[in-house]
Amino acid sequence: MAQSHLVLITGGSRSGKSSYAISLAAEHATGPQRAFFLATAQPVDDEMRARIEHHRRDRPALFETIEEPIEVCAALARIEERAAVLVIDCLTLWISNLMAAGRGDDAILAEADRLAHLLRAARFRSFVVSDEVGSGIVPMEPLGRRFRDLLGWTNQSIGRAASQILLMVAGHPLRVK
Repeated sequence: MAQSHLVLITGGSRSGKSSYAISLAAEHATGPQRAFFLATAQPVDDEMRARIEHHRRDRPALFETIEEPIEVCAALARIEERAAVLVIDCLTLWISNLMAAGRGDDAILAEADRLAHLLRAARFRSFVVSDEVGSGIVPMEPLGRRFRDLLGWTNQSIGRAASQILLMVAGHPLRVK
């Protein structure tokens, strides 16, 4: 199989993951093919609607935005032939959305593995943003532990497929892989 063009960018909240992913993707957005930004956020309340609107305004115009909170793999299939570069922002909300949609753990992990396979095989470059949530205390509630575990396993799956993993710390990338 050809070399993966997948970069996983992870780190804590407000560590600069999204803006760094966008800047890296913009460097590869040339030629007739397009730059895509796949957003997984859902406008579930006023605060989230304001966050989404802020991100829309700040995103460079060169990106065609796809808002897809659940069917990320299907969205990839729709852009495969047209994409030069893709940013997925973010796996954290995607896993949360799948959980809220009532998907079971096995189904979520199978979808994460499918996404990893699709991104590894893609001809376009992809920059995938995800939070690193396993560095803190063990959540007290079962739902919090389930989320932490599912996101951690998803990050591992995407990380295995990635050619590069970056950990963002205070706005600075550290190369992990």
